[in-house]
Amino acid sequence: MWIILFMIRAFSLALASLSDRAIFAILVKSILVTGGIFLLLGGGLWFGIDWLATSWLGDAKGWVASAAAIASVIATILSWWLLFRIVAITVIWFFADDIVEAVEKKHYPVAAVMGVRPNASASAGLAFRSLMRVIGYNALAVPLYLLLLVTGVGAALVFLLVNALLLGRDLEDMLAVRHGRTHSHMRKVDRLILGTAGTAGMMIPFVNLLVPVIATSMAVHLMHGEDEKMKARV
Repeated sequence: MWIILFMIRAFSLALASLSDRAIFAILVKSILVTGGIFLLLGGGLWFGIDWLATSWLGDAKGWVASAAAIASVIATILSWWLLFRIVAITVIWFFADDIVEAVEKKHYPVAAVMGVRPNASASAGLAFRSLMRVIGYNALAVPLYLLLLVTGVGAALVFLLVNALLLGRDLEDMLAVRHGRTHSHMRKVDRLILGTAGTAGMMIPFVNLLVPVIATSMAVHLMHGEDEKMKARV
C-alpha cells in the first residue's frame, strides 16, 4: 500500500512541477526537438515514397503524387507511435540534468548542491548507449513478439515489460550521472513501476509528449524520497 502512496506522491509532485518555469521551458524545448525530428522523418519519407512511386509508376498521373503523400503521412504516424519512445528518451537525455537540477533545487536543496553536472560528451555517450540498448533488446525480442502475436495481447505485454525495464534503467542512469551510482539507487519495484507507467504513457498520443519530463521528475522524487525515509528511520 505504501508503494502506491509513494508513487502517487512522486507523480503529484512531478505533475505540479510542470508549472515551474524552468521545467516548463524544458518541456517545450523537448517537444519542439522531438517534433522536429519527426517532421524531418516525415519529409524524408515523403520524398522517398514519392521518388519510388514516380520511378515505378511514372509521374504522368497526378494520383501518383497524391498516393505518395497519403502513404508518407500514414508512415509518419506509424513511426511516431512505434519510434516515439526511442526518440523521446534520446532527446530527453540532453535535458535530463536540467530537469534533475530544477527539481532538486526546489525540493532537495542539499542534493542539488552535492550534484555534479555532467558534460555534453558524457550525456551524449549515455544517450547513445541508451539508444543502442533499446534497439538491441527489442531486436532480440522480435521473434518472441511475432510468436505471441496470435495471443492478441502477449506481444504487447512482452513489449511493455522489455521497454519498462529499459526505461527504468535509463531514468536511474540519468540520476547516476549526476550523483554517482551508489547515491542514485532506486528500489527495483519502484524502477519497474515507473518504467512500466512511462512506457505505457508513451504509447498514448499527446500524453506521450509530457511523459519523458514527468517520468524524469518522478525518478528524482523516488530516489530522494527514499533517501529521506531511510534517514528518518536512523
